[in-house]
Amino acid sequence: MSDALKHECGIALVRLLKPLEYYKEKYGTAFYGIQKMYLMMEKQHNRGQDGAGFASIKLDVDPGQRYISRVRSNHAQPIQDVFKQINERISEELKANPEIGDDINKIKSQIPYVGELFLGHVRYGTFGKNSIESVHPFLRQSNWMHRNLILAGNFNMTNVKELFENLVELGQHPKEMADTVTVMEKIGHFLDKEVMQLYQDCKAEGYSKREASPVIAERLDIAKILARSAKNLDGGYAMAGLLGHGDAFVFRDPAGIRPAYFYQDDEVVVVASERPVIQTVFNVPFESVQEIDPGNALIIKKNGKVTMNQILEPTVKKACSFERIYFSRGSDAEIYQERKDLGKLILPAVLKAIDSDTDNTVFSYIPNTAETSFYGLVEAAQDFLNQRKNNYILENRNTLTAETLQELLAVKIRTEKVAIKDAKLRTFITEDSSRDDLVAHVYDVTYGVIKPEDNLVIIDDSIVRGTTLKMSIIKMMDRLNPKRIVIVSSAPQIRYPDCYGIDMAKLEGLVAFRAALTLLKERNLYHIVDEVYAKCKAQENFADKDVVNYVTAIYDQFTPEEISDKIAEMLSSPEINAEVKIIFQKVEDLHIACPKNLGDWYFTGDYPTPGGNRVVNRAFMNFYEGKDARAY
Repeated sequence: MSDALKHECGIALVRLLKPLEYYKEKYGTAFYGIQKMYLMMEKQHNRGQDGAGFASIKLDVDPGQRYISRVRSNHAQPIQDVFKQINERISEELKANPEIGDDINKIKSQIPYVGELFLGHVRYGTFGKNSIESVHPFLRQSNWMHRNLILAGNFNMTNVKELFENLVELGQHPKEMADTVTVMEKIGHFLDKEVMQLYQDCKAEGYSKREASPVIAERLDIAKILARSAKNLDGGYAMAGLLGHGDAFVFRDPAGIRPAYFYQDDEVVVVASERPVIQTVFNVPFESVQEIDPGNALIIKKNGKVTMNQILEPTVKKACSFERIYFSRGSDAEIYQERKDLGKLILPAVLKAIDSDTDNTVFSYIPNTAETSFYGLVEAAQDFLNQRKNNYILENRNTLTAETLQELLAVKIRTEKVAIKDAKLRTFITEDSSRDDLVAHVYDVTYGVIKPEDNLVIIDDSIVRGTTLKMSIIKMMDRLNPKRIVIVSSAPQIRYPDCYGIDMAKLEGLVAFRAALTLLKERNLYHIVDEVYAKCKAQENFADKDVVNYVTAIYDQFTPEEISDKIAEMLSSPEINAEVKIIFQKVEDLHIACPKNLGDWYFTGDYPTPGGNRVVNRAFMNFYEGKDARAY
């Protein structure tokens, strides 16, 4: 994506189902779980490079022994830093206590991070914060083993203020109004209540306080706790939790907005945000990795029993389509094919933009993440060219010469690597005009591959703000002197803010919104902006379920093509010599390419939870009132 975005986080959970001796004997190491966690997190570094965290739990330890370990980092390479700290600590203990040797019991009791239950997290700071306090997993501590709660998640809640106020009503004093803290404290509240109720039951049954502890662990109903905690949650989430005594859960939102996959055999239970991570790290086939159902929690009890429990009634599945277009690893078999299909489906619009002149067209892509959709586009273009050749041969079969046929067959779709990102270039100057000049050199171009009569088609994952396109890419492409530059977005026009994990909180930052405003001004329709504001303002105190997204009216006056043309005009500078066209994917074709991920609210305004409508209206009011503030 040429416009950098902060976005969804990644989770990794591993539960070892056998004694540590088993892994030492079979795999040659007592640190099997730690090694797998490193791979799980590193394979998801695409989902977060602002921070990383790791937590482990040792099962069945004696009182007085540390059984929870946690390490977090917000360094430049946080995953590497986390495991560097872990490895250094393990090495220190082994060096200081050489007698430990191969004694698994001593390794477990004396070395931190060695255990049976592990939770990892990689994050992007969607609120622009990157302090160590914001890095998951979070820890809620207690001297009661069952009441220790470790939580990490890939989520954003739209109603954090409401959830915060609910905690205050319960008599709590949360330390901050952040969604992770708020959710953790809410789960912690009902966990405390459940533990205390079970303790009272055990007491009534004649158990001593010490005898009650394992009974509470066995009887603790995680599904019940989650159901009571989740009643007012509004957002997209896949949250993972560990309890101090060894229970674990991963809970997914009812619309399936955020992804979560799991694998289970007789050795391990594994959860990750992406399927190919599990496939690669544990060498298992595609069909062995399953999705956690929307609204459900995968619950792993301390005794190793694994169940899938419905916590909330699932709604219409609206899994995030951005997952498929850009954020997830393209090595997933389904995602790879979907991205190719996105490229194939947009070819008709590209042919229209280049007047079907594939002979004088060069196809390329920016950035590297757009490579797969580029393959799909080129394959479709080659099919078009082959059909054109077939038609010519059939129409001229009686007069066709060997020389003409050879010339015809030699015609191919032209592809080139025309842009190379200078990864080391940094815009260190803050003064606007100087900084803009530096931004224009973020990409180097390949000279000598474009002729003056050529069209240059560049496919991108999506176009969000358009800043890099205007200040860098289009200027750089124009240096090649093509006749026409066609920028292709494999995603539709991004018209609305996201509030479920991707950092698109402000409407005015979206180039499609700015284009629509410009068109309203040019056509003397700007009164619609005032009308939309009045309608949004009138709903300010409505319950979320009653709020309507009125911002859609900003776009209703125009066809997608009109907005695309205006975006092209806005992103072209007077010094650009080539004609510039911008093409976006149709929403209908996006759904054809990604049939299992129909979440399209950033394109259509059709939010999957009631809180989404409140967020988009708040974002519009912020714009109208000139407030530089987030909408949630």
